[in-house]
Amino acid sequence: MTLCNVLSSTEPICEKSHGYQINDRLVQVRCHFTWELLIEDIEMPDLENRIWEEIQFLDTEHKVGYNLLAYVKHLQGKHEDALENLKEAEEVVQGDQADHSDVRSLVTWSNYAWVYYHMGRLADAQTYLDKVENTCQKSADPSRYRMECPEMDCEEGWALLKCGRKNYERAKACFEKALEADPENPEFNTGYAITVYRLDYPAKRPYDVSDAFSLQPLRKAIRLNPQDAYLKALLALKLQDLGEEAEGRECMEEALAHTSSQTYVFRYAAKFFRRQGRVDEALKYLKRALKATPRSVFLHHQIGLCYREQMIQIKNATHMQPRGRDRENVDRLVQLAINEFQKASVLKPTFELAHVHLAEMYAEIRQYKEAEEHFQKALCIPNSDDHIQQEIHYSYGNFLAYHWKSEDKAITQYLKGLKIEKVSYAREKLLKALERLAERRVNRNVQVVESTALLGLIHKLRGEVSKALLCYEKALRLAADLNSMF
Repeated sequence: MTLCNVLSSTEPICEKSHGYQINDRLVQVRCHFTWELLIEDIEMPDLENRIWEEIQFLDTEHKVGYNLLAYVKHLQGKHEDALENLKEAEEVVQGDQADHSDVRSLVTWSNYAWVYYHMGRLADAQTYLDKVENTCQKSADPSRYRMECPEMDCEEGWALLKCGRKNYERAKACFEKALEADPENPEFNTGYAITVYRLDYPAKRPYDVSDAFSLQPLRKAIRLNPQDAYLKALLALKLQDLGEEAEGRECMEEALAHTSSQTYVFRYAAKFFRRQGRVDEALKYLKRALKATPRSVFLHHQIGLCYREQMIQIKNATHMQPRGRDRENVDRLVQLAINEFQKASVLKPTFELAHVHLAEMYAEIRQYKEAEEHFQKALCIPNSDDHIQQEIHYSYGNFLAYHWKSEDKAITQYLKGLKIEKVSYAREKLLKALERLAERRVNRNVQVVESTALLGLIHKLRGEVSKALLCYEKALRLAADLNSMF
């Protein structure tokens, strides 16, 4: 909201001048209004829901939810609700015995000042700016409206982390800055470990310990926070990524033995068991968690993945030819999966993989129009991570190759995915899919020159230079032979 929206043209010049002075002070404070949080309008309902879930069900000393919730309410134009949330944030801070409760008060007061400013209540805004100024001037490096300290960097990191993956790199930088000042701080290490876990996408499964940059931060955070079941559940999943199933299972059992943060631990336990093939056990935990958080996008998506896995198990057991009761069960499971992926995509329209998995299930029952629609939705979501874009192109390419029977269009999708140079598990799947298609075309004598050249490209992208040269030379000879025939 601009100053013109706050101050009408009929107000006295001195009042307007006061408004400009307050604005100059507001931009100096450190809070949600000045941290440049990247939040799309379409993502706000899901963000608001996730904040409420965290406030209610994540048992942690790091209470940051109400301030962020107030900021979201402001973005929605609900300023009275924002003030109510800030009041709740104040109550949390008053009960906070941590050394940096003053910092959290600063964030809350700064948010108060901004909300009152947007409401046109300039005197109230100034009152809270005065509180900020009085606290900042007590710091070792006094500034009128700004405090530079690791605790404030941590607060900014938590806010960025909660606002989605577009903010993760900046969150990581905030926690790193805080850790430089206090390397053994439990909260700083917790925030850093969670952030790098979310940034740590494997290039292959299982992958080497040396490639898992979140493993040691998670271990350190747990050492400093031994009762944090949430961190233990994340470590269990990371160990599973590394193929360390036994240690991962032990870690997950420890997490489940805690009574804290159970709703969140159940989510990750379910994911752990699903990836082990223990789908019934995974569904048990997911449904328990869903009772507490029925609007959780994560839970609906994970339940859909469980139904999909059960469908795949039946198809594999019947050599991909289910009949009779097996066919009925496959169709039932596909529909259950569709229902769950649909809920996830409605609750969070920017959730790319929910659209992809929904498209795959529609393709399974030959509803190709609906499948195409959701692939296009996934492709059109802006600012997707590189590895997610690769996953979309891979899945869409498979759909075009095996359902539309359009190998040329499939190759186009695989190549679009491979143009994204991010090293990832999805990129390796793209290379294998393109290789299978190119080899099949060569064996069927279909566009042999182009297909042989594609094999050369695949070897080149894998760093197999000598094999790539052999393929390119073969493609040139084949092209020359074809030209000589005309």
